[in-house]
Amino acid sequence: MVPHLATALTGPLFELEQRFLDNDTTVERWLRTQWLEHTPPFYGSVDLRNAGYKLAPVDTNLFPGGFNNLNPDFLPLCVQAAMSAIEKICPEARNLLLVPENHTRNQFYLMNVARLTTILHATGLNVRIGSLLPEITEPTTLDLPDGQKLTLEPLKRLGAEGRRLGLKDFDPCAVLLNNDLSAGVPPLLQNLHEQFVIPPLYAGWHERRKSVHFAAYRDVANSFSAELGIDPWLINPDFHVCGKINFQERSGEECLAAQVDSLLARMRIKYKEYGIGSAPFVIVKADAGTYGMGIMTVKDASEVMGLNRKQRNKMAVVKEGMPVTEVIIQEGVPTLERVDEGTAEPVVYMIDRYVVGGFYRVNTGRGIDENLNAPGMTFKPLAFETGCSLPDSHLAPDAPPNRFYAYGVVARLALLAASIELERMAPQE
Repeated sequence: MVPHLATALTGPLFELEQRFLDNDTTVERWLRTQWLEHTPPFYGSVDLRNAGYKLAPVDTNLFPGGFNNLNPDFLPLCVQAAMSAIEKICPEARNLLLVPENHTRNQFYLMNVARLTTILHATGLNVRIGSLLPEITEPTTLDLPDGQKLTLEPLKRLGAEGRRLGLKDFDPCAVLLNNDLSAGVPPLLQNLHEQFVIPPLYAGWHERRKSVHFAAYRDVANSFSAELGIDPWLINPDFHVCGKINFQERSGEECLAAQVDSLLARMRIKYKEYGIGSAPFVIVKADAGTYGMGIMTVKDASEVMGLNRKQRNKMAVVKEGMPVTEVIIQEGVPTLERVDEGTAEPVVYMIDRYVVGGFYRVNTGRGIDENLNAPGMTFKPLAFETGCSLPDSHLAPDAPPNRFYAYGVVARLALLAASIELERMAPQE
């Protein structure tokens, strides 16, 4: 399955992909040297947008929940990458505790947990799943749509002092979170002793901010672009932040409108430079959170003044009902990719520093300038013919191995930005 662009692939992006191909040894060497200085997150996924004139990340998730959507042919690659990640953290590990989201009714998410368990088990780990749900008081087996079974067990504190997290008769070396902690850190996960928690607790959305990530990504994009001799705008979405807003009380609207107007003005300059005829737009979204909540497309600053009740309610809260008080105003990158007649965007998955697969998020009910992580979306596995790491210089820049290679390069830049972001967020000793 190969996606196609709604328009012919021409202009800067064609040149960008060609630049990646012509300088693939430089690209890989540069990334390799960066990983000598920075530790990659255990895993991550990156939402990309291919506009035909730029290719940029628009979101980076450090608790990815779609491993069930990856092409099964690349499970060996997932296992190999997971082995590398485990060896860095806890090389002698035998037991690993996986803590998922509280989505016991979301069958697709549970299949993600099952796929993650399969990958980790194949690395030589005993893997069990500990639930934060209060109603899980004893081992509970769930039936999945594909015939698999998944057993959730109640988490408990272990030892005389209760300073380790585990299950009955199961004391793990490491705790892997597949829960983004949007509502904060539960008491069970606090103050653990001599136990690795990955990703670290401060990577959760209770502390993490998209603006901090994209500030780190801007630094990465500038450094990488200087190495390749390209305009960093081709891979970097511009952004502003509005830090004090209350949609229900309509406070902070002036700040939001001013930031929207400023960003649109900067975008018009770049559009003119590159001869882009379409009107620029920005995406206003919560600076913390996920699941496609609290997002709107804006083409003029006047659109954020005097929002109606329905619009305010939509923007006021995100996952777990957490109120939105900070928003990021991000340069809108339209997606010109189509799959099965639906608007599509690639999502690339990584474990350690390796690309292990991806899929297309497809939504037939959404336009090229809208958020696709919304009701009606479906997923199409990317058929990575070369593992996203072996471009073919004999083929055209937009041939599948080369298109996916370009995706992998930009996704890894976002992963590098995430590692720098976490370094900046780490509590000072």
